[in-house]
Amino acid sequence: MHAPPCWKPAMLAAALLALALNLPGAAFAQAPAQPEGASGRTEKAAVDATRAVVASANPVASQVGADILAAGGSAADAAIGIQLALTLVEPQSSGLGGGAFALYWVERRGRLTSYDARETAPGGANPEMFLDGEGKPIPFADGVLGGRAIGVPGTPRLLAELHRRHGRLPWARLFDPVIRLAEQGFAMSPRLVTLLGQEKALRNDPLAAAYFYQPDGQPKPVGTILRNPDLAATLKTLQRRGADGFYRGDIAQAILARVAEPPRPSSMTAEDLAGYRVRERPVVCGPYRRFEVCGMGPPSSGGVAVVQMLGLLERFDLAATGAGTLASVHLFTQAHRLAFADRNRYLADPDFVPQPVAGLLDRGYLAARSALIDPQRDMGTAQPGQPAQKAAALADDASPELPSTSHLIVVDRWGDAISMTTTIEDAFGARRMVRGFLLNNEMTDFSFLPAQGGQPVANRVEAGKRPRSSMAPTMVFAPGRKLAMLLGSPGGSQIIGYAAQTAIALIDWRLDPQAAVSAGHYGNPNGPTQLERGTEAERLADGLKAMGHADVRLVEMTSGLSAVIRTGQGWQAGVDPRREGRAIGF
Repeated sequence: MHAPPCWKPAMLAAALLALALNLPGAAFAQAPAQPEGASGRTEKAAVDATRAVVASANPVASQVGADILAAGGSAADAAIGIQLALTLVEPQSSGLGGGAFALYWVERRGRLTSYDARETAPGGANPEMFLDGEGKPIPFADGVLGGRAIGVPGTPRLLAELHRRHGRLPWARLFDPVIRLAEQGFAMSPRLVTLLGQEKALRNDPLAAAYFYQPDGQPKPVGTILRNPDLAATLKTLQRRGADGFYRGDIAQAILARVAEPPRPSSMTAEDLAGYRVRERPVVCGPYRRFEVCGMGPPSSGGVAVVQMLGLLERFDLAATGAGTLASVHLFTQAHRLAFADRNRYLADPDFVPQPVAGLLDRGYLAARSALIDPQRDMGTAQPGQPAQKAAALADDASPELPSTSHLIVVDRWGDAISMTTTIEDAFGARRMVRGFLLNNEMTDFSFLPAQGGQPVANRVEAGKRPRSSMAPTMVFAPGRKLAMLLGSPGGSQIIGYAAQTAIALIDWRLDPQAAVSAGHYGNPNGPTQLERGTEAERLADGLKAMGHADVRLVEMTSGLSAVIRTGQGWQAGVDPRREGRAIGF
């Protein structure tokens, strides 16, 4: 098979979102998603493997994972090492202070499990916590930077749960390479330095400023050896005490002290931290062509939306319309619209809001929704459907979901595999550093407006609730329940489009995984039609306008995709040229 700059600072995008959030829901629903920060593009080649493979968004982290596999570790062991390394080398995107979703496949049992390690709202949170004295949403940029934005982290508990259920090497052994890296230092990468240069608020945190920046306020140069003894000490505590070393004791007290600082201090308590639990959720699966596509269920909207999009498109011969053609891209945008209309109405934490997942994925429902797609004309703003499965009366929500996220894939020598998306939400999270890692701002993934038109918003803030996400770690199975493909990406609400596009590229157009993740992006999350600036997708703008797409925008779409497919010889992997990722096979 053959493979067929510039981003504006984060604060400007945040300001635009802040303005949007003070408009009625129907208006701010049209605000385009903030892109992941761009830091250049480096073309890459597909990587072949016969026994095992790792892929992550940072080469240092990938090497840590590969070394663990080579030492006899499982996919879970390697994923733990990769995540610990990402906390150090890719702090803008994920870390111990955030959360994650993971799919885990056990080959010998034919069992697929999904793990929800999404952050939770503190027990003192309430639906009005992001409203001002007049009952209006506060500016989004203000919400991000306050202590109130920080949810109870889930990642450390997830790592412990993955090891308990799937680990092969000793827990302590997995920490050694990253502790050495933190103590001896790593070279600051071009992407990290670029994003530090774009960032404004991080300099206001004394710990982060001393760590990342020079005295004149400029980021430390590319290649600077960055040492993080505070993180090394944190890792040693987790190495010795397990996840309890994070959620109880000195680290927990340090977190509570930081979230209590003004402005807008958090209500988080020691009980909130100690009580955090990872939840096993039902896997969301649906047929597409001869395959079965599986992903995360709520509180992530990613799995439902991706499976919906593929189901909506299955009646069309995408193989015949071709990769990246006007006809294919138009059809894709229409399915994207319909899936997002349902997502924004129904999907949220299933522990708080009944979720009509079965109804949204029902074949008859999808056929009726697909009939709304005109192959020749844009439908305009799609309305949510009414699945037969009883759903609560809800108002639409279009909360911005910021994109600073990472993704990793591991397949081990036993055929076990993990696809995991991990995040701290915005770039550098809440811009608060503690014990060597950054804290998330996931609370701003909730709707700032708790209700509209007298109806509650499903994704409103509630104590103990997990905010809706778009993270979409995905696995694809061939007939006979044989694992055939794994994929996923960072990118905020754009993740859904990235994942669905990549699945179609692999299944319908039979691109190799590197070609699939490298292709120019496009989509329409029920607002403007978006085409990735600087790619072949740009050439479709006039054609889409002629088909009735009233608002076509050329935007940065900085995904961080990775994809792995099974081949006759083993596995083949591709990683996104838009980021610094690396795949390693052996």
